Amino acid sequence: MQDFLMQDFLDFSGLHALGHAMPLYFFRIRNGCLSGASDQGQEFADHDAAWKELTSVCADIIGGISRKLQQNSEWQMELLDEAKRPVFRIRLVAETPDYGAS
Repeated sequence: MQDFLMQDFLDFSGLHALGHAMPLYFFRIRNGCLSGASDQGQEFADHDAAWKELTSVCADIIGGISRKLQQNSEWQMELLDEAKRPVFRIRLVAETPDYGAS
């Protein structure tokens, strides 16, 4: 995972040379088979700042999400880089254990 994040950092460095002051990040939410991503990117100084924003936004909405989450389902919030590749992902999983299976 660290290698993937380092490569993303190097990719962003190249984009800075093309005129971007800071890298753009996009939010994507997945709920089961439904998915939607933001059209407008957000600028963050670095991965740490992007992570802090992702966790802050997630914290603001997770209560409402968890109250509506169905059994055996999954909700995800991702932060994507400028190429729309996932950089960070937070997952909320609702599982019903199968105690009868061996």
